[in-house]
Amino acid sequence: MQKRQIIIDTDPGQDDAMAILLALGSPEDIDLLGITCVAGNVPLALTHKNARITCEVAGRPDVPVFAGCDVPLDRPLVTAEHVHGKTGLDGPELWEPKMPLTDGHAVDFIIHSLRRHAPGTVTLATLGPLTNIGAAFRKAPDIIDRVQEVVMMGGAYFEVGNITPAAEFNIYVDPEAAEIVFKSGAPITVMPLDVTHKALATKPRIEAFRALNNKVGTFAAEMLDFFERFDIEKYGSEGGPLHDPCVIAYLIRPELFRGKQVNVEVETQSDLTRGMTVADWWRVTDRAPNAMFMDQVDADGFFSLLTERLARL
Repeated sequence: MQKRQIIIDTDPGQDDAMAILLALGSPEDIDLLGITCVAGNVPLALTHKNARITCEVAGRPDVPVFAGCDVPLDRPLVTAEHVHGKTGLDGPELWEPKMPLTDGHAVDFIIHSLRRHAPGTVTLATLGPLTNIGAAFRKAPDIIDRVQEVVMMGGAYFEVGNITPAAEFNIYVDPEAAEIVFKSGAPITVMPLDVTHKALATKPRIEAFRALNNKVGTFAAEMLDFFERFDIEKYGSEGGPLHDPCVIAYLIRPELFRGKQVNVEVETQSDLTRGMTVADWWRVTDRAPNAMFMDQVDADGFFSLLTERLARL
């Protein structure tokens, strides 16, 4: 399979950090052009700090990291420290990263990258709220046709919501940005809770990371020791869902996932269901499909890939 040129748009978050590590451990599959950070799990000042910490853990301080939007397009910011801890990467002992932020705004980097590279050669891998992507599409609509694919972690159908009864966190934080992306016409693949809740970081899977006996494996295990406690208590599962690495795993091994091409609309008006991804799974409307909406994952294959690639770093 041809190497994918990607921009990771992210709000780290322990699971975001795991996704970045998977990308950095897969140079034969992934050409990471840069990391663009957005406010989400924690405020922007922490998300770009956490992205740089993650790059340093992997020994990759050369990766450009950009700060982006610090609030959603049209709403106040909602964060998730109750899940990720006050730093966003609670678990391991953290430090002040030495690698600097790259000059410039994340939205401008996204626009410039899509204009500079040949059409259909840059994928946007989105792990957080879609504010940066929505802002870029709104500012420079000419770039939309140049996007190879938007592969996002966000939304839900059968699993409904994890931040409200109806909405998944990333879409809930900035539903207006999500609406822009889903209505853009760009090719979209969605990793919703329906998939990520089947990719559980169980104790044996976390211990496999720790057993790598490298800095990355220890860092990953310590993050997930903290991260999983919230979802185990919430869902009564054997481990916490590892959401964001599903995006990168799909880019490396798409055969690990299965889904259906459906229409997805985002609710932006209702206080009760704001941020809900209304997926026409049973095709009961005449709305044209606009996204590949995944609902199955080979969890053992997913964790084998993740462990193998972290072992390289």
